Formats: sequence, structure tokens, C-alpha cells
Amino acid sequence: MKRLWAPWRIGFILGSGEKGDCFLCRYPKENNDETNLILYRGKNNFIILNAYPYNTGHLMVAPYQHIGKLEDMTDTEASEHFELIRLCVKLLTKVMLPDGFNTGMNLGRVAGAGVADHIHTHIVPRWQGDANFMPVISETKVVPESLVATYRRLKEGLSELL
Repeated sequence: MKRLWAPWRIGFILGSGEKGDCFLCRYPKENNDETNLILYRGKNNFIILNAYPYNTGHLMVAPYQHIGKLEDMTDTEASEHFELIRLCVKLLTKVMLPDGFNTGMNLGRVAGAGVADHIHTHIVPRWQGDANFMPVISETKVVPESLVATYRRLKEGLSELL
């Protein structure tokens, strides 16, 4: 039997921090963007790399406000949220040259939200034949680049776009 070790996943499995702790609220307050993988800060929302990516370059856009329902976003928050999704697609297209994207929200735990009480949108770059969105071999995904390396490439590309 072959084993693929992914010790970084245990944080996700066990949950990070104390009950009630929300990394999407905590990370922007820590002012440690590279460590926390915060790529960009808007007025009402921010862009962060997913620490447990479906694919290399998997980004998320989240509001600073801790809200679990889409209908609770203000018009200003919602407008900027969508603008940052567009910025993510533009950035990933420039830096990573994907063939397409999966974008979306999982609203509520039953819909698959890992962080159900703080809404966020996933932006996942896809390449022809990548097979990472739905693993096909032994439920294994391969992410060929470290999060830090991806962060730095996207940060550099973002500075060229802004």
C-alpha cells in the first residue's frame, strides 16, 4: 500500500484555533499578510490563497465583516466582492495561464461550506486534463507548487496589474 503524507491537512481536519475562532476574521487583523496568504486588501473585502487548495492558485475572496448569509452583505460589500473576483480571474490568467476557472460559494454547511459562518467565494484555476477538482486516482490531488511560491508569483503579478 502506498501512502501520501499531507500533515498540513490536520489543521483543517481538526479545525484551527478555539471554537468560534474565524481565520477569515483573525488573519486580516494580524497584519502578517505573507504568512497568512492574504494577497490583496480592498476596502470591504480581501483576497487570500486557500491553504487547502483544490488546485495551484486557488484563491478566495471574503468580506472583512463576519457574515454567514449572502443576503446580509451590503451593496457596497457585494459590489467590491465581485470586482475582486474579476481581479482574481485577471491575475490568475496573467500569471498562471489556466484554460478555465471554477468559481463559486458554498452557502451553509449542508452545501459544503467548510467555513459556514463567514461567506467567501472560491476562484480555482483549471487546466485541460488537470483532474484535480475531482480526484480520480485513490482520492489523491497533486498540488505541484508550494503555497509560498504561489503567493509570491501572484503578488508580483498583482503589482503589475494595479
